[in-house]
Amino acid sequence: MAFVAFLKATVLGCAGSATLLAALALAGAAESGDGLVIPIAAAWWVIAGITGIWVGRQNDASPAVAKLLAAAPTSPSLPEVHPTRMLVNRLWPLLIATLGAGAFVLTAPQVPAMAAGFPVIWALAWRRQEKAVAAIEERDGVKFFLEKTSPVKPIKLVRTPWFRTG
Repeated sequence: MAFVAFLKATVLGCAGSATLLAALALAGAAESGDGLVIPIAAAWWVIAGITGIWVGRQNDASPAVAKLLAAAPTSPSLPEVHPTRMLVNRLWPLLIATLGAGAFVLTAPQVPAMAAGFPVIWALAWRRQEKAVAAIEERDGVKFFLEKTSPVKPIKLVRTPWFRTG
């Protein structure tokens, strides 16, 4: 799977997780009649949004992404491309956190309400990484792909030759 596509899917997955958790929290708070959950959650979501925007304000690749790109070995061939398996393999913590927090919707709606803020931060902080990596790929005439690794091991990339533009 192309690293740029993975970054885009990660941002969209985090945004989807935040939306689902927020909707569950609002429904759970309305069901329980707790009028305090919604205003506190809304304030937290605003704080989370501002934090994510602040952290992701740079147009450059983050230091972690730059280090990952620099460590990528060159390969003359493309690695196996299984997008669904790669996404589940790398984003399983987001899935488990979303399902785990969502499970408390009826008993404690404040749990999904607070949990919704964290994927908001993540999505907004990483929203520009895809374009930063695409710019590096275009400049260097390469493309970065995710290499198959264990779900509990760090991400590894492979650098493949690509078409240079410009």
